[in-house]
Amino acid sequence: MDRRALLGLKTQPLRTGGGGAAASQATYLRLPTITANVRRPGGRPGVMTVETGVDTPDAALRTRVAQSAPRLRAAYAAVVQQSANALLPGTPPDVERLVAQLQAATNTVMGRAGARLLIGTVMVV
Repeated sequence: MDRRALLGLKTQPLRTGGGGAAASQATYLRLPTITANVRRPGGRPGVMTVETGVDTPDAALRTRVAQSAPRLRAAYAAVVQQSANALLPGTPPDVERLVAQLQAATNTVMGRAGARLLIGTVMVV
């Protein structure tokens, strides 16, 4: 016996028409979190973390993005470390500048535009 149905708590799965979340998941590639060392106030060491992913609607370019994931991670790590080195202790990172630099690194690695960088959390701890 399904107790949720008896109590009226059973939910129906959400149905999307013609694509929706399933289509966006097919075009999105999540990359591992990028980390870099920073100096916190008082000279203590800290860590800057950036969550990244790439959305690529073009199927051919999406395959190339998946194959180039190690190169993208290396380019992103270099950009995040440069941003962390320029960060003054106690100041928040300039996320808009960081996104622009990461998108430029994406375009450079891929050799052309078309792969859109998506950024998650930027955190300094």
